This record gives sequence, C-alpha cells and structure tokens, in this order.
Amino acid sequence: MSEQGSDKKSTLSRRDFLKLLTTAGAGIAFAPFIPWGKFMPNPQNHNLERAKIILPDGTHANVNSFPINHAEVVTYPTTGDSVLDMEAFRKWQLLRLPEEFGGNNNDVSAFRIYSNVCVHLWCLWKYRPSTNPTNPGRNRIECPCHGSVYDPLTGMAVAGPASLQAPPSNVLPQLDMESDSEGFLYIIPPKLNINSNGVVGYGRFMNSN
Repeated sequence: MSEQGSDKKSTLSRRDFLKLLTTAGAGIAFAPFIPWGKFMPNPQNHNLERAKIILPDGTHANVNSFPINHAEVVTYPTTGDSVLDMEAFRKWQLLRLPEEFGGNNNDVSAFRIYSNVCVHLWCLWKYRPSTNPTNPGRNRIECPCHGSVYDPLTGMAVAGPASLQAPPSNVLPQLDMESDSEGFLYIIPPKLNINSNGVVGYGRFMNSN
C-alpha cells in the first residue's frame, strides 16, 4: 500500500473514532432524559393482585416476628415458574426499619418494601445495618457495584451515582403493604408508574406515593 493510502486510512480511522466518541458522549448526556421506563420488563398493572409476602424460607412475613433493622428478599409478582420468578425485576426487599425510624412499631409503618434493582445501572443492592449503636445513621441501602447509597426511610439516593440522577431516577420503587389481625403482611396491588409506586429499574417521584 502507498504511503498516501496509508495516511488516508489512518485519517478515516481517527475520524470514525471521533464520531464514535461524540455519539457515545451524546448518549450519556441525554440518558437521564430518555423515558427508559417504557422499555423496562415491568409487569402489567392490570395483572397485579393482593399477595402474601412470602419470605425466602417459605413463611408468611409477620410484624410480630420479623426482626427490627433487617431485610429479606421477596418476589412480586410471582408466576409459579421458578425460573421466571428468579428475574431481578421481580425481586424486592422487605425491610424493617431501625428503631430510630420507627422499626419498633408493631404495624406496617415499621416496614418498607423497595425494588431490589438499583436505579443507576440495575445491580442488586444490599441492606447494611449498622453494627455500631452509637452511629445508627450508618444503617443504609447500598449498591455494591458503583456505591450508590439510599435512605432506608424513603428509598431516595443520598450518595453515589444514583443520587446525581434527575427525579424520578433517584428514588427506588416501593410497594404498599397492609397487615391482618394476626400481623401477617400483604402487598396491596400497586400502580407501577413513576407517579405512584414507581417503575422498576427507573424510579419514582417520591412525593407522589
């Protein structure tokens, strides 16, 4: 190949690379404004029903026995298919708040149930209870992938990349609950949209639920 042809190929390669960078940069810049919720594999609202909150050990969650400042993964909605029920977008965490947030109340006000999917890049978060009684503020919902941290009381991101995202993509979707006379917990049929319970993987407007 001639030296001129080589220079031309090099120029085109650099030009294509710069185009790629420009396109990628634009995608990142506009990502917070794209309605990703329309493309999420969320269940249809008309298929959602009131359901028992079943813990991983198969027992029905109860306000009288669920530990304070503790969380367990639950599935909603269930399909009866063990493979489908393993999908991340069906996973939620039932959280009993720490005492300073009312976790010692013997009713549903002591509980939250948030989508287990981080609204940043869809990793599954974990609840990190504080082991230091003199620093209860360390109780936190934390994503192990990129360090997003959420307030257990509200589900709002307070640190990390999720906290830098525009509403509603800075708040975890949340389900509503009720309990019966014996303290057993049930999920109330949600409205999975950003103005109510939220869109899994996308978020919710916190003041609207």
